[in-house]
Amino acid sequence: MASVYTVGQVNAYIKNMFTQDFALNKIKIKGEVSNCKYHTSGHIYFTLKDEKGTLACVMFSRNRGRLAFRLQEGQQVICSGMVNVYERDGRYQLYVNEIQQDGEGDLYQRFQELKQHLEEMGMFSVQYKQPIPHYARTIGIVTAQTGAAIHDIMQIAARRNPYVQLYLQPALVQGTGAAQSIAHGIEVLDQMNLDCIIVGRGGGSMEDLWAFNEEIVARAIFDCETPVISAVGHEVDFTIADFVADLRAPTPSAAAELAVFDYRLFDAGLEEWTQRMRTVIDQQLQTNRHRLERQLLALRLSHPNNQILQKRQILSDLQMRLKHNMEEKRKISRHTLELLAGRLQGSSPLNKLTGGYAYVSDNEGNSIGSIEKVKEGMELSLRLKDGNIHAKVLKKEQICDDNRRKSRTIG
Repeated sequence: MASVYTVGQVNAYIKNMFTQDFALNKIKIKGEVSNCKYHTSGHIYFTLKDEKGTLACVMFSRNRGRLAFRLQEGQQVICSGMVNVYERDGRYQLYVNEIQQDGEGDLYQRFQELKQHLEEMGMFSVQYKQPIPHYARTIGIVTAQTGAAIHDIMQIAARRNPYVQLYLQPALVQGTGAAQSIAHGIEVLDQMNLDCIIVGRGGGSMEDLWAFNEEIVARAIFDCETPVISAVGHEVDFTIADFVADLRAPTPSAAAELAVFDYRLFDAGLEEWTQRMRTVIDQQLQTNRHRLERQLLALRLSHPNNQILQKRQILSDLQMRLKHNMEEKRKISRHTLELLAGRLQGSSPLNKLTGGYAYVSDNEGNSIGSIEKVKEGMELSLRLKDGNIHAKVLKKEQICDDNRRKSRTIG
């Protein structure tokens, strides 16, 4: 009975055959770079191809220091390394040590020529770019009906804003007739008066994305009156559609993020602005209420009745002050009068009569204040306190200044 081998034994045997082949241990292979991916680990995975076949390649991170340029789709390169078997998958691949540029591939050359041609025509100019509506309600999508791109867009749109209406125009995104299908989809959606259109697909090699590098697609995007977001491939992939579109998104998911506004954030922002508006309105109402109260108070103060009351109060105060001043004046006048009356009383002749003095006058009523006016035998009238005495002068005595009395007989 023939021997039976395990899969691992067969893969190990084949790997050993590759290892013993001197030509495969140190080989240089020329081809066009395709499906290039930079892994987070630092490794570079890509495919070398020509018109007759493809070869899987990997360049480990320890060898990237020898790479003098960034590996991109469509580059024509010469890779040095060894061909060996990856036992786990049972496939062979080229383990690359060094990479040298050897001109550009045909697709990349066509890409650069068309890009330059369209740029010279002004189709990439910023002045033709339309702004993407911030609050889009209707969004058209040109992509494959069963691809991952439409599912990503629908999922993100439903999460961000379930009220946005999506319109899918299915199109071929790869292979024969893909460019015409994409251009037709753009033209159909442009006639629907939508807010914006997303054109794109998921990632792939340069050949897979080539439909978006065709001039017919570029012209359809440029002639579209609806703002267009290009979302082709991965973040590192660039197509002609990206340069012509009004906005480039690195992925279809990112395009959905850019086209569909987040309703929750919008609602939260609206609530915040509503609260701010209420606060401002309340403040304005409070300010106007205080101003109205002050104006009402001023109106009350300037009302005729209030003026009359104030004038009446002022008049009453003046009356009280006048009465008080008059009373004070009366008291002062009374006091002054009492003083004058006292002084008058003190100097009154009648008052002196009470002390034993008499008022002497002649028969004609003339006051006799000096003995010079008196003659012997002259009749005089003496006014006392309680009556008058009529007398006749018998003699008179004159008192000298030195208080010595001198008497002489009148004869």
